[in-house]
Amino acid sequence: MLDPDGRPVGKFKPRQLLLSPPDSPLSEIMEPDPVVVSADLDQEEVARLSHGRDHKSFPVVDAAGKLIGQITHKKLDQIMREEAAEDLLFMSGVSGDARTTDSVARIVRGRLPWLLAGLIGATFAALVIGSFEESLQQAAILAAFIPVVMSVAGNSGLQASAVSVQALASGTLWPGDVFWRFLRELGGALANGAAVGTVLAVLVILAGPAVGLQAPVQLAAAVAFSLLTVTTIAALVGALVPIALDRAGIDPAAATGVFITTGNDVLGVFVFFVMAELFYF
Repeated sequence: MLDPDGRPVGKFKPRQLLLSPPDSPLSEIMEPDPVVVSADLDQEEVARLSHGRDHKSFPVVDAAGKLIGQITHKKLDQIMREEAAEDLLFMSGVSGDARTTDSVARIVRGRLPWLLAGLIGATFAALVIGSFEESLQQAAILAAFIPVVMSVAGNSGLQASAVSVQALASGTLWPGDVFWRFLRELGGALANGAAVGTVLAVLVILAGPAVGLQAPVQLAAAVAFSLLTVTTIAALVGALVPIALDRAGIDPAAATGVFITTGNDVLGVFVFFVMAELFYF
């Protein structure tokens, strides 16, 4: 329903109209103050606004608040699918507008920057490994566990960041939820880190004598505490970085994925060698 100036003032369903007495004024049937969206509002914000609401459509108004159109439920579903696909591409290190029909030049422009960002992160990880060259010379077996620690750190960060990005995109994460989100991620990360660390430590202790490992118990302690630490830190970083980026007005999906993975690789290598220095030597 519109007022004399063309501004939405209420809404009603056909069923309400049919079941109401014939002499009932529309003002008694309608639901006042309908949710409206501005014509210049970003489509992702419209999708967030629709989450959790039983709305088949939203009226669209101009700067003066006058009705100029509507967004249907079908269009909202399409927007949410497009935004989810864009976020997935960003988190995979691909431009959000990538298509299977892209030319070679467009493929290079869309993917090369992310590959270079990953290369920089991998270079930093290599520099960290190089700074512990003396430790590697004393115990070359440590090199065998570097991929394990890097993989667990990267996966832990990606899991947490994916949940945060999805929650931000759907509008289910609010400012007041950040503290509880932090506590839940901390608890989950500690439990997961303890689990994977324990499993690997048991494998090292059991297989150590068979493959000729020296001090398998000390090595098991080093890898176990490494996995516990990197899993916890990586999960917290993965969960909180998208939230911080969203607060800064930056698309969180665009800066996760490659950056969190490479950052956690560097962190994982550093923590692993520090733990090796503490427990193994």
